[in-house]
Amino acid sequence: MTNARKDLKTFYFEDGTLFLLNQLKLPLKIEYIPCRTVKQVARAIRKMIVRGAPAIGVTAAYGMALAAREFEGNRAFVKKMERSAELLRSTRPTAVNLAWALERMRKLYSNSALPSLEIAILMLREAVRIDCEDLSLCRKIGAAGAELIAHGDGILTHCNAGALATAGWGTALGVIRSAHESGKKIRVFIDETRPYLQGARITALEIMKMGIECYLICDNMAGYMMKKGEIRKVIVGADRIAANGDTANKIGTYSLAVLASYHNIPFFVAAPVSTFDLTLKSGELIPIEERPECEITTIRGKRIAPLGVKVKNPAFDVTPAELISAIITEHGIVRPPFQGKLAKLEPVLK
Repeated sequence: MTNARKDLKTFYFEDGTLFLLNQLKLPLKIEYIPCRTVKQVARAIRKMIVRGAPAIGVTAAYGMALAAREFEGNRAFVKKMERSAELLRSTRPTAVNLAWALERMRKLYSNSALPSLEIAILMLREAVRIDCEDLSLCRKIGAAGAELIAHGDGILTHCNAGALATAGWGTALGVIRSAHESGKKIRVFIDETRPYLQGARITALEIMKMGIECYLICDNMAGYMMKKGEIRKVIVGADRIAANGDTANKIGTYSLAVLASYHNIPFFVAAPVSTFDLTLKSGELIPIEERPECEITTIRGKRIAPLGVKVKNPAFDVTPAELISAIITEHGIVRPPFQGKLAKLEPVLK
């Protein structure tokens, strides 16, 4: 389904249908995919039609609302809902926002004595609430992080942690956007972010729409640009943050943190508290999603590697806390050491 919405929303819910912006087609085509069942939502998350940890969480919440409507009146309503939650949970194992949103939705149906029709209504309201909360807290993250940006800074970002990775505004790009709107003149360097090219396809699109000076660079150019003094700060998002501050983010983030440390460049992580996983003592325990081989051996369906070559395709890596200068949350800026500090933070909105 093609829809020429000018605001390029990540998703919107209308007439009992969740419409997801097909981010696989960006920037060449604007297409919204209609989802009316939980299976369609799960497929969209797994296929990366929608991506970005906060956006995945909100999408999963809407997916559970669709499941409640789908199984309304079914004698095995709770069992069907549990299976729906497991289906969604299995789509992307690294992003903890997914499990966080599913748990919020689970509280509405697991122990409720209400009729399934009323539960379905409550679950849609909760999904909308999670959607609105995400936009609000991203604005708070942006405002807090803007203080770390100086006039004239050259900023490197990796993957896409903008409005299209969230319900709006963004995390890492939300910081950049807030700094820009406060009047600071900045330049943004955008890693292409292989293999899905989220930087080239999506971040570049968002930054250009903001009217900020930007440069797209290959992933292997970052060190050179740091050495030249072009890059003064690095800001990335996160998919899961362990209790000690170790952070999982798109593959290639760890390499940038090492390069930033060598060149004495601040390395910032911007993420909501829902991205924290305090059950994990360190990043060594974070599950890393392994993606299909074809993402490496092909580009837009065209093969670029010899047949039979073996492939490793982890979607994420883990940056040790000691390489992170600060974590920017909706509560403000948290500085190292992170151990113990993260556990004191709770989501601003519930």
